[in-house]
Amino acid sequence: MREQASWPLDDRGAAYGDGLFETILLRDGRPLLWDEHLARLARGCHVLGIPMPAEHDLALPLAEAGSGLEVLKLTLTRGSGGRGYRPPATPEPRLRWQLASFTPAESRWRKGVRIRHCRLRLACQPVLAGIKHLNRLENVLARAEWDDDAIAEGVLSDDSGRLIEATAMNLFWLRAGRLETPSLARCGVAGTLREALISRGEIQEVEAGEEALAQADAVWLGNSVQGVWPVVRLDDVMGRVRRRWTLGRQHRSFQAEAHGLLGYDYPSTY
Repeated sequence: MREQASWPLDDRGAAYGDGLFETILLRDGRPLLWDEHLARLARGCHVLGIPMPAEHDLALPLAEAGSGLEVLKLTLTRGSGGRGYRPPATPEPRLRWQLASFTPAESRWRKGVRIRHCRLRLACQPVLAGIKHLNRLENVLARAEWDDDAIAEGVLSDDSGRLIEATAMNLFWLRAGRLETPSLARCGVAGTLREALISRGEIQEVEAGEEALAQADAVWLGNSVQGVWPVVRLDDVMGRVRRRWTLGRQHRSFQAEAHGLLGYDYPSTY
């Protein structure tokens, strides 16, 4: 892994989670969904009141990229700010990056994954909804709920029982012939792959409870690094099976559309 120097102790990102990050898939040095990542970062900067870095500065790590697949993590903080929560009147943002080789979990593309509902409920905060800020303690606690490697992900709902996302991926399903994804108006991270798929006009954002997954003909998880994992089994918080799915053409068709945006050639037969 290649990375820059560590953070100073008074950095507000380290102290308070006062910052943003983007995790970007690179293919032979070329960033995938770059425009979507820059747009989400800009939205986050607007919400937090952090000056947006110049695109030239954000692209500097690309000069260090090699061949094949890599993941670039860009982290932007408000910078140093002294003691207390009050942000500095004139912030001096700090941008850091990490670059690491990457191999996707292709077996999960082919065979599908088992997932579970999480006990933890996401708090609603519309001001922060959608952006990828540094305070991800809810996701950390949700992911700590299980240590069974057979379970790939956990599904998160908000404090009113509305489906939101998985701990590190967005959620999609096919119900009554419609592709749907949860509304993220109150909380959750608006993934860049999700944004790119929604922009094509084929996915509807909905407010739905856990019953939507039980009614679904197909379910997927996806993000801009891992691609799309079809779901073959859903468990409740006690590990009891709520629903099973058999992989079919409808699973692979959506997967192929999403993977085309990331340069993944699986599945190639749909």
